[in-house]
Amino acid sequence: MARTTNSDLAPHELRVLVAVADAGGFSAAAETLGLTQSAVSHSVRGSERKIGTVLFDRGRSGARPTRAGDKAVAHARRILRLLDVLNAEARGAARSDAAEGPLRIAAFRSAALHLLPPVLQRLRAQHPGIEPRVRIVREVGRGTAGEAADGKADIAIATLGGSVPLTPGLVASGLLEEPYVLVHPTGHTAPRSLPLIDWAENCGSYTRDWWKAQDWIPKATVEAEDDGAVLSLVSGGHGMAIMPALSLVGAANSVAITDLGLERPTRQVGYVTTSELAGSAVVRALVRELRATVPQCVDLLNSEA
Repeated sequence: MARTTNSDLAPHELRVLVAVADAGGFSAAAETLGLTQSAVSHSVRGSERKIGTVLFDRGRSGARPTRAGDKAVAHARRILRLLDVLNAEARGAARSDAAEGPLRIAAFRSAALHLLPPVLQRLRAQHPGIEPRVRIVREVGRGTAGEAADGKADIAIATLGGSVPLTPGLVASGLLEEPYVLVHPTGHTAPRSLPLIDWAENCGSYTRDWWKAQDWIPKATVEAEDDGAVLSLVSGGHGMAIMPALSLVGAANSVAITDLGLERPTRQVGYVTTSELAGSAVVRALVRELRATVPQCVDLLNSEA
């Protein structure tokens, strides 16, 4: 497919690409945007001509982004978000308060439950014009960082240093080092003899090598959906688990925690954002509150572990 002379996409064309990807088809996107199906189809074809490649596979069941389409939609989301930030910061600068507007945060479950609440409380007190929007994302595969890369989040609370490299254009910074511990029913005299309860998000590259070297750890007999389910099963006496400390904040008295020793595995928790949003007022405001709150969280984790 040949490129046209002017290959720049206009904001309305970017919005159409995102809408088609999100809705899964041209008709559904048209309804979302308040356009006709033919107008959406015409816009997509025009974008494909400008870029010089097919962006969507069309079929009876709808439209799905091609590999090129995935890239285009991710960039479209990020560009549209920058336009939103431009407007918000320009308005805020006129009133000497640039930190205002929506702030999209992706976080894995334990971070959303135990790390973000005090951070958001401080953020609202310091910047009442910011509107936090939090989505909980499973920390598997591309995880929360993938949400930032795809333009679905302005900042992601993520586990860093894993086997999946950061997408180019992302920046990351650590916040805390989280230890893993042995979790088991309170009062059990031989917790290492219990069946293992695990969940998909638990064993990343941080723990894998350590895990393989432990001949006392059996293959998991119970696979839970998330860390909350793991804790519930442990509390009920169904087995033991090896879990990161952030998942254990506020654990019931029926759950006991045992240190795994000096060689225990840890994982680094930090934030990920895009290079273009790293300097935005809303992201910088959240990062300041994260760094102000994390020392208290570290103290709490140390007491839990």
